[in-house]
Amino acid sequence: MNEMEIDSIRVSLENYQRVVILKQKGGDRYLLIWIGTHEAEAIAVRLQDVQVPRPLTHDLLHNAIKDLGGTIEKITVSGLENDTYFARIVVRVGEKTVDIDSRPSDALAIAVRAKVPIYVEDDVMEKAGVLLDKETGNAIVGNEGASTAEASAPREHRAPVGKEELKKLSAFQDFIESMDLGGLGEDGGARGAG
Repeated sequence: MNEMEIDSIRVSLENYQRVVILKQKGGDRYLLIWIGTHEAEAIAVRLQDVQVPRPLTHDLLHNAIKDLGGTIEKITVSGLENDTYFARIVVRVGEKTVDIDSRPSDALAIAVRAKVPIYVEDDVMEKAGVLLDKETGNAIVGNEGASTAEASAPREHRAPVGKEELKKLSAFQDFIESMDLGGLGEDGGARGAG
């Protein structure tokens, strides 16, 4: 599993779609996830420490879990099928651990409130993780052209991403190529919507 942090939330100037950009902790890989406007705002509000007069939906869920005796331990982006990401919110209630199915955008909004680690499964990073070409700054999708040392998990233990899988991920590549990814990973980078 890959521990991640929220690098920024960006808006595509082409279609005004929001995307949250996760950066691998201690690594060079990124994961871009399309999210809705409301979820982008819910994440940005917490990242920027904006005070709201009443709890937002994600605050409500976080508070309900706490008030019912649960502790949110982590969130995991657990799958990617047919261009749709899946996530899990892991909650401990006493001696029992409960995995709650979630959209990644909602899970991330909960994670920033609970201040818990964010993880991405290895196969999701293998399919959709991107590296930035150090010379050009362009995104490299699906680790194409990346050496084994650049990838977070050893490729020899997994089947390589085939042509059919890359074809399915072409929508991600088109979207990534339409974005200005300048400044990713730099200290003080954009952390809110914008």
